[in-house]
Amino acid sequence: MGKALLIVVPLVLLVYAFFDLYATPRYNVQHLPKPLWFAVVLVPVAGPLLWLLIGSARSSTPPTRSSGPDVVGPDDDPDFLRGL
Repeated sequence: MGKALLIVVPLVLLVYAFFDLYATPRYNVQHLPKPLWFAVVLVPVAGPLLWLLIGSARSSTPPTRSSGPDVVGPDDDPDFLRGL
């Protein structure tokens, strides 16, 4: 059982890191470009750990847009409510 864990744990870590890297938006990737991180993740055990520890910025808010109108729902739009 112990020998199987030596194979399964790094494999699960590798798969998780690949899917996490694929799903991470470009603006949350730190230190290296995203394609280079895919190469780093291929390094056994160290690559996925590097990605999880320093590669992705875990922020809950996306970057803000600097221009354009704010999008509001119809129940918050006074022009829409006047037309009812």
